[in-house]
Amino acid sequence: MPLAVITGASRGLGAALALELDRRGWELVVDARGAQALAGTPGHRVPGDVTDPLHRRELAETAARLGGADLLVNNASTLGASPMPAIAELTADILLHALATNVVAAHELTRLLLPQLLAHRGTVVNVSSDAAVEPYEGWGAYGASKAALDHLTRILAAEQPSVAVYAVDPGDMRTRMHQDAFPGEDISDRPEPATVVPHLLGLLATRPPSGRYRAADLPVAERVAGGVRS
Repeated sequence: MPLAVITGASRGLGAALALELDRRGWELVVDARGAQALAGTPGHRVPGDVTDPLHRRELAETAARLGGADLLVNNASTLGASPMPAIAELTADILLHALATNVVAAHELTRLLLPQLLAHRGTVVNVSSDAAVEPYEGWGAYGASKAALDHLTRILAAEQPSVAVYAVDPGDMRTRMHQDAFPGEDISDRPEPATVVPHLLGLLATRPPSGRYRAADLPVAERVAGGVRS
């Protein structure tokens, strides 16, 4: 069966995607900061922080023992701070935290898993945001980190044409992180993360050219192509 490595899989989009891939017969390696947080997520649970090099190596080694990754979803992210500061108040430590989590950790985990992904002609999905391309007030750290992740995505795609490499903007979702971005506001009108999953499955099934996509623009797939690894 195919194997997916999904970071930030204890809740939100990561958890919703893990549940659906598990239902469709995929093997999973999942992480989050704490074993208890992962209790409801299927798969091989590897608790830890993606900014920790030893944890990233444990994820890659777990995937290797299971036959190697077909799919990497770099989903773990941080806003940097909540409430989010304006650029004039954005300190170096907040910016560095966002870059370390959203860019460096994703890059380093991709590097570790790249031999496995190359062997399986696999797929990398980097979860992006419209904040990567739109200048929203207060979103400096998060937006800059996601813009950097988008560019790394494009460069990896150019360098490794046998691997499908995508940056995907899932759109607004009803998640804890989105609530943290708007403290005290009612975000109940945002769609649940599970509504994005069929579009991610459509991406995996159709395997369009590598690049940046909005989830809403992707087709909805009933099944993922290649359901069983050859």
